[in-house]
Amino acid sequence: MESRTPSRRSVYIWGLLTSLGVIAGYGAVLLANVRHFYTDDTESQYVPLWVMLGNRLRNGELPVMVPEHWMAGNYAIEEAGLLNPPQLLIDLIAPSVDNLVLYATVVKLIFAIILGLGVYRICLAYGSRVQWAALAGVSIPFTGWLLFFDEASWMTAFTGTAWMVHAWASGVRYSRGRGGPIPVFVYLYLAISVQYVFPAVEAGLMIAAVAVGELIYQRTWRPSLKLLMVAGLAALAGAATYLPSMLSAKVTWRGTAQINNDQFLTVPWSESLNASLPSTLPAFTSWWGYVQPMPVVYIAWFLIPALAFIDWNKARGAWRELSGVGLFAIAMLMWTAGPGTIGPLRWPARVLPMVALGLLVLVCVLLGRFATFKDWRARSIAAAVLIGLLWVRTFSADPHNWIAHVVAALAIAALGAALVWLAVNKGISAAVALAIIAVSPIAYVQVQRAQPTPMSWNLPSDRAAARAAFPEFAGTTLQLGDRGLIQPGERTLDGAYGSLVFGNYAKDIERTYVSGYTPNGHYWFGDMLCMRWDTSVCPDAYRRAFATEPSTGKPVVDLMNIDRVVLQRALYPTARIEPAPAGWQWVDYPGHENYISVLERQDGLISTRNGRISAVEKATAVSAGETDTTSRVTVSSENGGRVVFARLGWPGYRVTLDGKDISFKVVAKSFVAVDIPAGTRDGDLVLTWRPPGWKIGGAAIGLGLLGLAVFQWLYVRGRKSDGDEHDAPAAESLDENDMLAKPGQDDALADAVR
Repeated sequence: MESRTPSRRSVYIWGLLTSLGVIAGYGAVLLANVRHFYTDDTESQYVPLWVMLGNRLRNGELPVMVPEHWMAGNYAIEEAGLLNPPQLLIDLIAPSVDNLVLYATVVKLIFAIILGLGVYRICLAYGSRVQWAALAGVSIPFTGWLLFFDEASWMTAFTGTAWMVHAWASGVRYSRGRGGPIPVFVYLYLAISVQYVFPAVEAGLMIAAVAVGELIYQRTWRPSLKLLMVAGLAALAGAATYLPSMLSAKVTWRGTAQINNDQFLTVPWSESLNASLPSTLPAFTSWWGYVQPMPVVYIAWFLIPALAFIDWNKARGAWRELSGVGLFAIAMLMWTAGPGTIGPLRWPARVLPMVALGLLVLVCVLLGRFATFKDWRARSIAAAVLIGLLWVRTFSADPHNWIAHVVAALAIAALGAALVWLAVNKGISAAVALAIIAVSPIAYVQVQRAQPTPMSWNLPSDRAAARAAFPEFAGTTLQLGDRGLIQPGERTLDGAYGSLVFGNYAKDIERTYVSGYTPNGHYWFGDMLCMRWDTSVCPDAYRRAFATEPSTGKPVVDLMNIDRVVLQRALYPTARIEPAPAGWQWVDYPGHENYISVLERQDGLISTRNGRISAVEKATAVSAGETDTTSRVTVSSENGGRVVFARLGWPGYRVTLDGKDISFKVVAKSFVAVDIPAGTRDGDLVLTWRPPGWKIGGAAIGLGLLGLAVFQWLYVRGRKSDGDEHDAPAAESLDENDMLAKPGQDDALADAVR
């Protein structure tokens, strides 16, 4: 009998191999598609946002609000991560990098390594051998939904998951007395403050599952209670991230809390469990119909066949210790099947990475503690049966590609046979090394097979070239166009992208355009211009933009202080032959005539004249100072009047006149307006915006940190008094021939991180 607690050296070596395996996998993916990690929302939302936020941070501003961006300008409720320190560092660096594909790929690689090491730590915390833990860590970034959606597109989901897995590992260690509360708090806060609700909710469910699992395992409530309380403190600190969204929801597209069930992106359990055939193309309803063009339910080639090589008689004895993992996996599996919408949580397929995480951790921990290759012939037959069942399920979902599924099944069988041979003849390390090496070519084949990706916008990635090609538009520009009218062959810098912006592309080229990519959207402003989430509009938007707002008698473009209106020729092919609206003129921009018609004001820029004042009635108003969040105006009105601002009426505004609070209104449900009392003479009017709930959020952060300090003090005092004894039941040493690890083994890597 000998202990299977790994040495610190072996933990570091296999941790390094985990990182190298992730890097190799990224290299394989890039060989298949160099832009894989710069597609869809990454190119149209996140990376341009990094550039804009970075420029403003370098100017000493925390850009919670940019009024000229209108519907997308309230960054306190967008996925900006303004309270997430690693994200702010990413933002700060972004303006210095012109090659956006390179920058996005490097950033995502770093988070993939963080994610892989986090899963490695979870497996070690549950007692896995380092080899199997490393296999789990290398595999997780290349599971289907993560690889094709979260890593390729939905960046905040990816980063949130990367921090969440470390919170899981640290939570297990803390509840078992082998780690302190600070790592739990920090990792949970980072997962919450990415400013994307899915990782926050998933982290909460994970902590609940771990707490229940530890209660079942340790048979005492104190460790679980400590974990829940520290997690609660992290959630308290993270509340500052979401309070502005919650308190602004009534004016956004997301304002209606509802629970609906529909078939869109709900995944049948049978598809979620079809985890080990790389060729799988699952059947559920999405943007591309019923059979999906990418293997988004794939987890790992070895996951299902490896079940035949677990000693289930011995594994049953560990069910209490691993109950938290099982509870988490079951909860996530149930979520993928619906409801389709739970308030702000829509599209259950988004939690497929959590299913992959739970099952991958569970299987690799079982392998790391109870793998056996005794009676390997009989077990190999069982594994072959499992592969056959995988093929049948995959074929039933996608019968047209049955040959590819046969090839994939044979390849998995061959890999499995080689792994068994290595395990029997060369040892576990050699066998696991083969499994790790296999991750990269499988990822390459999967990505290459999915080309051309249906997700790409193909936005230009060279910022310098894009800026040089684009017109020099000063001031604030309103573009009226429809992204759907750009033909595939025109999605180049020499084509439409040299003249038109959609999503957040204007931020890449440092131009000020109305709106951008927004998942939240100001309902009434969007309705006024029929503007959608990606800045696309309906054909009636041109008329609406120049329509007169009745209460002010001014066109909407005047109330917005718009300097220029760009019309997409494909949407308005005959606009240029019509007379320009009063006060405007058609302006030529040679080389761009194929795609845009441009209207500019006859008397020059309006946005630079009098701050953000856009209409004055029965009063005088002179701007005395402007920031993105504050307008200071000197006002006079003998009989009472009104000042309208080119500011969208988000919740969070406050107005004072000569230091006294006064009320304000919203014109056309969109524009902030202030009534000036009669008899006002040279009054000091100050209009200020702060994210709603910011004082409560600041206090919550302070209370969270104070509570953490108390728990850290209790932890340090407890270690001194108890002689570093932990709460978990003592683990027994296990027989080497059964390839078992000591339950509750020390995670030296986590010690180093902590």
